[in-house]
Parts: sequence; structure tokens; C-alpha cells
Amino acid sequence: MGFMRSFLLSLAIFLMTSNSSFASDRIRIATFNVSMDASNYVEYEQLPKVTESPVPAKLADGHPQIAGIAEILQRVRPDIVLLNEFDYVDAERGINVFIRDYLRQSQNGLDPINYPHVYMAPVNTGLPSPFDLNRDGEATGRGNDAWGFGWYPGQYGMVILSRYPLLTEQARTFQHFLWKDMPGHHVPKVPDENGELTEQHWYSDEVMGQFPLSSKSHWDVPVKVGNKVIHLLAAHPTPPGFDGPENRNGMKNYDEIRLLRDYLTPGLNHYLYDDKGVRGGLQKDASFVVLGDLNAAPDSGGIDGAIEQLLEHPRVNDVKPMSKGGKRHSPDHDNSEYHTAAWRKRVDYVLPSDDLIVKDAGVFWPIKGQQGYRLMAERGASSDHRLVWIDIRL
Repeated sequence: MGFMRSFLLSLAIFLMTSNSSFASDRIRIATFNVSMDASNYVEYEQLPKVTESPVPAKLADGHPQIAGIAEILQRVRPDIVLLNEFDYVDAERGINVFIRDYLRQSQNGLDPINYPHVYMAPVNTGLPSPFDLNRDGEATGRGNDAWGFGWYPGQYGMVILSRYPLLTEQARTFQHFLWKDMPGHHVPKVPDENGELTEQHWYSDEVMGQFPLSSKSHWDVPVKVGNKVIHLLAAHPTPPGFDGPENRNGMKNYDEIRLLRDYLTPGLNHYLYDDKGVRGGLQKDASFVVLGDLNAAPDSGGIDGAIEQLLEHPRVNDVKPMSKGGKRHSPDHDNSEYHTAAWRKRVDYVLPSDDLIVKDAGVFWPIKGQQGYRLMAERGASSDHRLVWIDIRL
């Protein structure tokens, strides 16, 4: 009897501490633009003066917006989540503090949540270029003159949190892939005084010789779930706006999304090279989930068809996560149940490969009377984006 009691106790401890696959037949994968960059903590007029990320200080201060982000994660409880706009700073002052002091601590009476596996890597936002990229007559190296728009290196960074092992040694990043090396890439042209485009290229050959395509980075991070490997394809392309008739940001957004499309497409990805010099894209039989704020909405954007490159891809299953909150927020707007941002667009995506079986999906956007509504209704309580999730059958 003593042996049996000992065996049962050991089994109980094993079941409680093992991965969720032992307790559930599904795994939840999510994306969330948490808006934890300088613009949330610094007055707009002061942004050009910011030289480093304010996130570490705000984490230490117990900032309510950061607590709100943690509360949403504890409510939805994704097994794997990509966070967009989490500044790239050293882990000991950044993501480790967020996990330790927010996610592992109960928010508003909710159960804590822990992510033992983390992936972060450098991004192009805020990295100074030596050029006048926006052609305003001054090469500042910051803001619009950084390789990716930002006031300091690491702004608008990305991080993946996972309860399952991330195969980080097999991860591929495309931070340094040059825009000019994409065959048939878009070429912004200089407009004349009437806004009509001329034949003069917006960016010189010297600029394009150094210009990375990714405004942040593109990642392929494999995660091991039981005996299965799923490739997490993470990105955060530049918004298709904040420019002029030359539409340079719209063109870059399209080509950043095209990189993802080509990465999935045998026969189109031979030109790609990662930051280690390895060429090619994803294997044709690999399972994947595309994650991120892609800054493109169906039938809307800087270049027509930008997001459709993925939504209509034969390897992609767009299950169209939805919410009642989006519909209530914009009752007169077409397809508002699919919106993922408070500014009335679907721009955040979790797109699984067609071999994965999706059991459920949604956008966390509670309506009045539901738990968590305060985080949507109060300005500055969380983010202007909504967490998007899917449940995949194991």
C-alpha cells in the first residue's frame, strides 16, 4: 500500500507539472500587440528626445497599463504567444521582469501564468541609418531616418513566450535581408510638385545597397509540441501610411508580407537568405503558424492585395477569428466582428498551415458586462490592439 500511495502521489505531481498536452487535447497560440513602447509612457512631443527604451523603468514602477496586458494574458492563457511592440532590451531588465513581476503574479484575482521558454532577437527599428530616408533635407539617423521607424534601437521589438520548448538553435531570422535582393520588389518614385510620380527613384542605389526589408525582423522559430514541430513565423511589417504620394511605406509593407508568402512557397523562396547566410524557405511539408501585427487589412492598405498574399495562400487556413466586442465597437462597419484594433481594422493575424486542425478561435474583445471589459473601455488600460488566438488540436 505504501508503494501504491507513493506511485499515485508521484503520478499526481507529474500530471500537475507537465505540459498542458497531458490535460487537454489542444494548444492555444496567440498574437498580441501590447503597445509597450515609448509612445505609451512618454508625451508625444518628447518622443524625438527619447534615446533608450522607457520600458524597464515602467516595469519597475508597476505601471497599470502593463498590469492590464498581463491580466489579458492570464484571462486568455495562451500556451504560446507573440508579443509585438515589446521593446528589445536586455532580458534581465525587460521580459524577465515582465514574467516575474506581472505574469507570475495574480492580476485582478486571476491565476498566475508562467512561460519558461522565451525567444527575443534584435530588430531594425530605431537603428540609425546615415541617410536622409524621408528626403526632408536632414539625415538625423532617428525616426523616419532609422532603418525601421523608431526613436531608439529596439523600439517596437518582438518576443515569443511559450510553455513548450522553443528550438532556438534552429531559429532563422531575416533582420538583414536586403530589400533590393527581392526579385521584382517595389520601387518608390519621387513625386513632382503636383504629386505626380516621376521616374526618379526615392531611394538611391547607395541607400538600397544597405536597406533591410524588415522594418523589425522576420523570424522562423520552431516549437516542439509533443512529437510535433510547428514553425512560428513572426513579423511586424511597417504600417502602409505616414508617407506621401510615393507610398514608400505601403510598398515596403507589401514586400514584407511578400517575404512571408515566398517563404512558404517552394519555387519562389530560392532568393531568400537568413542572417546566417542559409538560403531558401520553409519545407513544403512543415507545419507553421504565421503570427503578428501585419499592418494590413483585407481590401485595404497601401498596396492592393498586400494581406491577401497570405490569406489566399494555398498552404494557409484563415479561420477568421472574431469577437462580439468588435461588432459592438463598430456596428455600422462591414466585417467589424473580425477587427483586431480599436481603430477599426483587422491587422493582427494567427494563420495556421492547412494541415493543422483548428478547434476554436477568437479575438479577446469582451463586451459590457463581461469580465475584462474595463481593459477595453478605459483609455490606457491595455493596448489599442486585441489579442487574437486559435486552438489547435494536438
